[in-house]
Amino acid sequence: MTRTVSFRRMQDGTREDYLLLDAAERQYAAGLGGRVLEALRKLDHSLEGYRVSRLGHSLQAATRAERDGADEEMVLAALVHDIGDELAPYNHADLAAAILRPYVRPEVTWIVAQHALFQNYYYVHHFGGDRHAREQLREHPWYDGCVHFCAAWDQNSFDPDYPSEPLAHFEPLLQRIFARPPHDPRYVRSG
Repeated sequence: MTRTVSFRRMQDGTREDYLLLDAAERQYAAGLGGRVLEALRKLDHSLEGYRVSRLGHSLQAATRAERDGADEEMVLAALVHDIGDELAPYNHADLAAAILRPYVRPEVTWIVAQHALFQNYYYVHHFGGDRHAREQLREHPWYDGCVHFCAAWDQNSFDPDYPSEPLAHFEPLLQRIFARPPHDPRYVRSG
């Protein structure tokens, strides 16, 4: 039988209760890489209409980033930038950034969080939208990085003939980064 906490309301929890939960959460968090891989695999059968699956798009973006000499965190960002499409189709970038935030530097998280706005440059004018809406962020220090992310790795990764690396190629990188202790102080617990 699995141990459970003694409380029914969090305010009634004891130190022992919260130590138990902390240990359970750390054990669960250790499996994040596997869950992210499974979520990526699901992208192979989602959102029809493109010439490649969402997984194929993600693999192309990550392959392009890697071949372009991007560091590991940016390659991972390119791989998982659209992982939120399944559960958050209208704010997928925020979901992907939230998954990455504890494990990568703030620049990478910001670029992933903003990539949807920056991608609008390529198509939103066809619907009467403002393709230059990203200009509101022009003075941000990572603006040019996000422009590059979208121009070099995201918007052009819908080519069924592009020779992408398979998911297995990126699995060690993904597992390594998601196995890191979270470095954002908001996610670090004291025991």
